[in-house]
Amino acid sequence: MDLVTVKTFDSYFVANIILGRLHSEGIECYLKDETTVTMDPILTNAIGGIKLVVKKDDAATVQKILKKYDEEYLNAATCPQCGAHEFSYIAKPGVTNFLTAIITTLFGSYAVVPDYIYQCGKCGYESERLPETFIPEEDNQN
Repeated sequence: MDLVTVKTFDSYFVANIILGRLHSEGIECYLKDETTVTMDPILTNAIGGIKLVVKKDDAATVQKILKKYDEEYLNAATCPQCGAHEFSYIAKPGVTNFLTAIITTLFGSYAVVPDYIYQCGKCGYESERLPETFIPEEDNQN
């Protein structure tokens, strides 16, 4: 049985949520290096995080399912400025990330991670955290 890694995680919480969702859809999958990362989180970058592995034959199906999960997650948030549900997770524009790209190019053996933000595709609102789902006050009364 050939296994392939389809996604990596820094957090065992998120990894186990995705694992459970895939199991509920009948996909046989496993988490590799979960124990190591959970016991010693400092090793996360050294070993490449927690890896979601599946059978090679199921990889394409799992990629589609994971893409659907990501879209559902991003569409669940509501922009506080315009009310749209069109968020993307992008590298933060600016001098810091530009310098990060140059440093990474020059010193390729050093890992320099750019900053990422959530950006509304309609109005351009930016946030480091995905905004909560907005429930209008009249809909919130039970």
